[in-house]
Amino acid sequence: MLETDKLLKELTIDEKINLLAGYDFWHTYAIPRLDIPSISVSDGPNGVRGVKFFNGEPSTCFPCGTGLAASFNKELILKCGELMGKEAKLKKVNLILGPTCNILRSPLGGRGFESYSEDPYLSGIITSYLVEGIQKENILACLKHFVCNDQEKDRKIVNVKLTDRSFREVYLKPFQLAIKNSNPGSLMIAYNKVQGEYISESKSIIQDIVRDEWKYDGCLMSDWFGTNSAKKALDAGLNLEMPGPTIQRTKAQIDDEKVSEDVINENVKYVLDMVKKAEKVNFDEEIDESDSLAVARQIGDESIVLLKNDEKTLPLSKNVKSIAIIGPNAKASQESGGGSATLPTRYKTTPIQSIKEKLSKATEIFYEQGCQLDKNVPDIGPLLIDEFGKPGVSANFYHEPETTKDRKPFETINLNTSQIFLADFKSPQLPVDQALYYVEFISYFTPDETAEYEFGCSTLGTAELFVNDRLLIDNKTKQVKGDAFFLAMGTIEEKGYIHLNKGEKYQIKILFGTTPTNKLGINRAESGGVYFGCRKRAKPEEDLQKAIELSKKVDYVILCVGLSKEWETEGTDRTTMNLPGNSNKLIEGVCQANKNVILINQSGTPITMPWVNLPKAIVHAWYGGNELGNSIANVIFGDANPSGKLSMTWPKKLEDNPSYLHFGSNNGQVWYGEDVFVGYKYYEKVNLKPLYPFGFGLSYTEFEISNLNINKKDDNLVVTVDVKNIGDVEGSEVVQVYIAQSNPKEVRPVKDLKDFNKVNLKPNETKSVKFEISIKEATSYWNESINKWQSDKDEFKVFVGNSSDNISIGGTFNTEATFTWLSV
Repeated sequence: MLETDKLLKELTIDEKINLLAGYDFWHTYAIPRLDIPSISVSDGPNGVRGVKFFNGEPSTCFPCGTGLAASFNKELILKCGELMGKEAKLKKVNLILGPTCNILRSPLGGRGFESYSEDPYLSGIITSYLVEGIQKENILACLKHFVCNDQEKDRKIVNVKLTDRSFREVYLKPFQLAIKNSNPGSLMIAYNKVQGEYISESKSIIQDIVRDEWKYDGCLMSDWFGTNSAKKALDAGLNLEMPGPTIQRTKAQIDDEKVSEDVINENVKYVLDMVKKAEKVNFDEEIDESDSLAVARQIGDESIVLLKNDEKTLPLSKNVKSIAIIGPNAKASQESGGGSATLPTRYKTTPIQSIKEKLSKATEIFYEQGCQLDKNVPDIGPLLIDEFGKPGVSANFYHEPETTKDRKPFETINLNTSQIFLADFKSPQLPVDQALYYVEFISYFTPDETAEYEFGCSTLGTAELFVNDRLLIDNKTKQVKGDAFFLAMGTIEEKGYIHLNKGEKYQIKILFGTTPTNKLGINRAESGGVYFGCRKRAKPEEDLQKAIELSKKVDYVILCVGLSKEWETEGTDRTTMNLPGNSNKLIEGVCQANKNVILINQSGTPITMPWVNLPKAIVHAWYGGNELGNSIANVIFGDANPSGKLSMTWPKKLEDNPSYLHFGSNNGQVWYGEDVFVGYKYYEKVNLKPLYPFGFGLSYTEFEISNLNINKKDDNLVVTVDVKNIGDVEGSEVVQVYIAQSNPKEVRPVKDLKDFNKVNLKPNETKSVKFEISIKEATSYWNESINKWQSDKDEFKVFVGNSSDNISIGGTFNTEATFTWLSV
C-alpha cells in the first residue's frame, strides 16, 4: 500500500513532475523505482469502453444518461454501477470517466443525452447511486464535467456568465450532492470558463468551494487537452493533466514559470492518493456477470416512457393479423449517442428483430424504411468481408505512402467497422512519437439489390476511396472542413455514386494517410481516422409513398423514428428540435393511412411533435443500450409495464424552452439568462404548458396516492404516503415529493423536487412509501448578499404526486428559525 507522505520525501523533482500528467491517452505515469503503478482510465458514461478507442473490446452498453434517470429507480441505478465496476475489472480499468452530471439547459445540447436531467436534485441522486455502485467494486468513478459544461459550441473557450444563485442552486448542486453522498474518486474539470476565468485555473471554485467548503479529497483531473497553463492551473489545484504526454507540465515550463515545490507536492499528493485508492481493486478475482443481461434489460424496460395510449391501444396483442414495421430506426440499433459515450457493443438488438420474435407465427409482418435518418452514409462494417474471407475490413499499416514501390505492411489487423478512429493505435513497429503513417483498408461488399449506391467518406487525415480500383471519392486533393470525428476537426463527408449489381462482389479500397497529411491546416501529432459507408441511393418521395401505401393494407403500424448518435453527439449541438429529413412527412402520411399507429421515438432529448394528436400511442425509448430492441418489444406487448418518467420537460417547440434566447456562444460568451428557472421551474413560474411535464409517464395500470403524513425527526422531514394499484395489472409508480416556501423573501420556483421513490404493486395492493428529507436541504436557497445558504423561518408546502404537473396530495410544515450554512 502506498504511503503518500513517505513517497513525497523520496520522489525526485523530475518524478513528481512526471506524476502531474498522464503517461498516454488512458494511463497515469508509473514510477517503478518506488513501486508507484500506472492506473488506467476509460470512458464510461453508459458502459466501459476500455483503454482503446481503436479496435477496442466489446462492452455492455446501458441506456443513455437521460434514460437511466427516467427509470427513477435508485436501487436499479446502483446495480448498473456495480455492473460497470465489474466490467471495468474485466478490462483492467481502475477508473471510469463518468458519470456525467451536467444540466440539460436546452434540448439542443450535443451531449444532453449523456447527462441525466434538467433538475439538479434528480441529477445529483442518480449520479450518487451510480458512483456508489461503481465504487463498491473498488473501481473509482470520475464525476464530470465540472462545471457549466452544458453545450458543445465553443466548449473549450466559452465564458459562462450566470448569477451566483443559479451557479449554486442549479449547476453546482448535482456535483455537491454526489460528493456528499458517494465521494467519487476523481472530479474532471471542464474546458470552459465561468465568470471570465477557466475553471481549471480558478482558485475561487477549486480551492474555495471544492476543497475548503465541500471538503472534497479526490483527485482533480483535466478534461482531455483541457489544461491551459502550468503555474495558474497548478496553483489553483488542477492536480492531473490528461492525457499524456504532457503539453503544459514539462520540466522546462514548470521551471520557467517558477512553480514552487510546495505547490507541486500538494498536487502530487492528490494524484498519489488516487493511485492508492485504485490499488485496492483485484483484477484477478473471478467476475460473475451472469445477471448483467437481465439487469441491462430491466434498466431498458424501466427507462421507457409511455407518453400516449389512446383507447388502451397498448399493450398490443401478439396475435394481430397483420402489422407493418416502418421507419428509419426499425432496423437500426440506436444504443447510444455519439462521442465519448460510443463504445463497441457485445451484441445488438433492433426494434424489428425483437418485435418479430414476440409476434405469433400467424401474423403477417411487413417492413418499409420510409425515409432516411442518417446524417452521413452509415457504417457498413458488419456487411463487409476482408481480403482473407473474414467478416470485416483488412487494415494494412505502412510507413510509406502508396507511391512507394514494393512497400510492405508492418502490421495487418481485421476490423469490424468502417468507422475507424486511430487515436490510440499502437504498434511495436511504430515509434511512440511517430504520428505519420499510412493505412490501406481493403474489404469486399456484395449488394443484396441491384441499384445505384451512395458511398461516403470523411477523414481526419487524407483518404481516397476506390470501388474495383475505380476512384470514386477523392478526399485528399482538396479538403473542406466539416464536423467529422467527435472533436469536429475532420472534413465534410465527400460522396460518390455507382451502379452495383445484386450478388456481385465488389472490392472497396481506402488509401489513408494520418493527420499530418491533411490539407486543412490541422497541426496535431496524432493518427486521426477515416469513416466510410455505403447505402442504396435514396428516392425520398418513392420511399415515402411505399411506406404510406403499405400502411393502408395492415391492421397495425409500429413506426420507429427519432435521432441517432450522428445528431446527438459530442463536438456539436443540434440546431433544431425537429426530426431530420422526411420523418415528419412519414409520420403524418402513415397516420393518415392507418388509424392504429404506435409510434416509437428514440432520442436522448426532446423533439418537436407537430403530429402528436395523430398516433394512437407514443412510446419514448431513448438510446436504450444493448437491450433496446428487447425492451421496446417488452413494453409494446405488455411483458413489461412501462414505468419510466421524463427526466426533463418536453416543450411544444424550441422557442418555449427557457434557454432559447441564451443558448450557444456569442463571441465566446453565453449568459444563463433563465437564472434558477431551468426546466419545469420556468414553465410553472410563467404558467406555460409544455407538451409533457417533467416526471410524466403513463402505465398500463392506475395508482392512487393518499394518507399523507408529515413529521420531523431530528434534522429531517419524514413524509409518508400510501400508494395503491387500482388497476388490473402489476406495475410500478414513481412517487415524487416537491417542496415550496409559502412566503419567500426571494423570488423562488413554484416548487422543487426534493425526493422520489419507485414502488412496485400488484393489483389492489397498497404500500406505504417513506421519505426522509434533510430540512436544511429542502428549504434553503443561496443568499447572494451574504454568500451562504439560507433557510427562512416560514411555512413550507409539501406536494406529492407522479409528475411535476400532477400533484395528488399536499400538506405543510414550519421551520422555527432562520439560519444560514455553508458546508456540504
